[in-house]
Amino acid sequence: MAHPSQLGFQDAASPVMEELLHFHDHALMIVFLISTLVLYIIVAMVTTKLTNKYILDSQEIEIIWTVLPAVILILIALPSLRILYLMDEINDPHLTIKAMGHQWYWSYEYTDYEDLGFDSYMIPTQDLTPGQFRLLEADHRMVIPVESPIRVLVSAEDVLHSWAVPALGVKMDAVPGRLNQTAFIASRPGVFYGQCSEICGANHSFMPIVVEAVPLEHFENWSSLMLEDA
Repeated sequence: MAHPSQLGFQDAASPVMEELLHFHDHALMIVFLISTLVLYIIVAMVTTKLTNKYILDSQEIEIIWTVLPAVILILIALPSLRILYLMDEINDPHLTIKAMGHQWYWSYEYTDYEDLGFDSYMIPTQDLTPGQFRLLEADHRMVIPVESPIRVLVSAEDVLHSWAVPALGVKMDAVPGRLNQTAFIASRPGVFYGQCSEICGANHSFMPIVVEAVPLEHFENWSSLMLEDA
């Protein structure tokens, strides 16, 4: 859960998000070192009293500033590509959920069950109870089991939307007429919040996403109750 004045990412709740956090720290350190080097060179060039007006070229300097950026790009690209393939990998999901974006709410369908689906609307501010978050709470949460591979099929009925939950490292565009898919594993129980991340109209800011990860036994009880009510 994000908090006021937060500078970094939310705490990771999935293996992919942990990898993304590590890559962020890795890339940030490289950027910091480059910035420090450039600043040092600028200060040294401005303050030095050593000058040579007759230097026209230097093979050594040319080699250094050609090879060094190439090495830095490789150090960034290799872990980046690794995570990219990890995010696209979907191996034997235990549960498949179809998320449909509408103006301005989400609907969820658990495709492994015969008749388990519901719409998820934002809870208005005046209806919130103490402890609930404004603009983030939904009347129906997407409940999933912990430590189980989950596949989410994402589409939209009207305009472009985007299904995003930062703590899980998930962001997938919802395109009308197209079915996109993503996958994740919730590594710990909890409630994880997200929002539509593609401008979709007047109430774009009022279609939150709430994912609740629970133990498998609790998920089975919840799904049984939902099927009975259906």
